[in-house]
Amino acid sequence: MPSTAKLERLLNLTAALLETPRPLTADEVAARIFGYPEDKTAFRRAFERDKEALREMGIPVEMEEIPHTDPPQQGYRIPKDRYYLRDPGLEPDELAALHLAASAVQLEGVEGTAGLWKLGGTPAPAAAAEGATVAALPADPRLVRLFSAVAERRPISFDYRGERRTVDPYRLDFNRGRWYVTGYDHARDDERVFRLDRVTGAVETGAPGSFDVPSVAVPGARAEPWQLGEGEPVRGRVAVDAGQASIARSIVGNDAVVEEREDGSIVIELPVTNPDGFRALVLNFLDHAEVLDPPELRADLVAWLQGIVEEGA
Repeated sequence: MPSTAKLERLLNLTAALLETPRPLTADEVAARIFGYPEDKTAFRRAFERDKEALREMGIPVEMEEIPHTDPPQQGYRIPKDRYYLRDPGLEPDELAALHLAASAVQLEGVEGTAGLWKLGGTPAPAAAAEGATVAALPADPRLVRLFSAVAERRPISFDYRGERRTVDPYRLDFNRGRWYVTGYDHARDDERVFRLDRVTGAVETGAPGSFDVPSVAVPGARAEPWQLGEGEPVRGRVAVDAGQASIARSIVGNDAVVEEREDGSIVIELPVTNPDGFRALVLNFLDHAEVLDPPELRADLVAWLQGIVEEGA
């Protein structure tokens, strides 16, 4: 079994070769990836072993000529189209059915399951007979109507925190024990995420096909833990050490990197509406990350850590 240090190095190498806009030379890999030997001969041996280990795991590390180099240089990268699962080209209703089948194997307390059957959300009879339920998720009677609204592109209206909201729903997610609706909020003229347990009363739906799903980006993309909250987001800035920079990029994406420092460390900036989720992200990096701004998020993390220390005293 690989050591912890090697596993960390393989994760960093995978993230770097996956996110690089052009192939990286071996020298660039040695400079960017923490954990490789400084001696060039030792580095070459370790790098060759790491490439072989990744390929054995099915990760396509490729060597290519780097564009616009004279004399030509060879570099390494992981093509995203070979690493990620290709888009199967499903229709919106098929995507909704697949999402339901994958995340809501069994919904507790929901009546009218025929509305879910047509979306493919129940196990096959053979599986049901064998009791092959993977998980039982807390449910809400309004889920049936919401899944249909997503699949059929019906706008929804509901009361939320004392205000009437009209939303074009793009997707439903189950995250950290709660259901979330993501869609275009007409009142805010922007995409928003709503916690279903904070919706008051019934959910009303409009006519099918009333809106078009945006063709740009990924509408209703899965909200990250630091985004699962209400209110206007604050900009959380975090400095991440060089040794963890590649992993940080793979988690938050290159667009979140606002500064690249000479020592290889980076600064990321994220829209935060859920301080608990933001704190969990930062703690992933232990002492390799520092919250820079804003003061309230930094103070929240410090207070949480102090509380842990006091409990253990």
